[in-house]
Amino acid sequence: MNIKLRMALDLGARGVPVLPLRAGKVPFGNCRACTDNTCGGRPNMRTPGPCQCPRPCHAWAAATTSPATITGAAWMAAWEQAAAVAYHPGGVGLTVVDLDHADAIAWACRTLPATRTVPTRRGEHWIYRGTMQSANAVRNGVDIKSTMVYARWLGPGTGTMTNLPDAVRALIVKEPAPARPVTVPVPTGRGECRHRTPAYLDRGIAMAEQQITQATAGVHATVYRTFLAVLSAHGRCGCLTEAHVGRLFAAAQAKGEGPRHCADAWTNARARLGL
Repeated sequence: MNIKLRMALDLGARGVPVLPLRAGKVPFGNCRACTDNTCGGRPNMRTPGPCQCPRPCHAWAAATTSPATITGAAWMAAWEQAAAVAYHPGGVGLTVVDLDHADAIAWACRTLPATRTVPTRRGEHWIYRGTMQSANAVRNGVDIKSTMVYARWLGPGTGTMTNLPDAVRALIVKEPAPARPVTVPVPTGRGECRHRTPAYLDRGIAMAEQQITQATAGVHATVYRTFLAVLSAHGRCGCLTEAHVGRLFAAAQAKGEGPRHCADAWTNARARLGL
């Protein structure tokens, strides 16, 4: 029996979902319609393609523990050409921290708790118990392989497997982008000021910031309505300054609105009020 096929059957019997890889760590198309991935699937991508035969049949979505599938006619030719066996880490409740070079390994030794390790051609796989979102290049030479990706099977490794630490989960958490300054027209009207003290205006801006920050749905609409309310109350007497507008834009951008969207909402609100 082909050594890679034997390895795949052994892994499948232990509950590890497997699939064959051809040269270059690329998955096979495992049915006639998917030969050379003509159906649109791309290797190791989160969307394996439109093929339904009866399910996506390649990349991570092909990984299986079924001996009938592993030894079925669709896969037997693939095992004869396979360069490696791959598995779906997330499918067996694992996360692989893929360290590509010596500097990445040194970083892991300083930063991450010890766990089971598997040597690769240039680096190491550190394997933890637990799953998370996969991501490439979370730092120099470090990829995260867990859900919706595959990893090469390079052996059981050595050491005691430990639980997935928060330090690994934190690698995919992006810092929120800082609010970018946007030049927008500030009303310069000369109408009568109704604000008895500066605190009245400041309180109004603070309430507007809070309304945007607390939005849980329809952020676009909330931002526009809030801008409209601020301009309706404070836009005709010339009291609003760039600092006030900047606070409103910062609150909107913290909720995910882009600078262009903020500027458009502000301009539309001014136009509606004739400012």
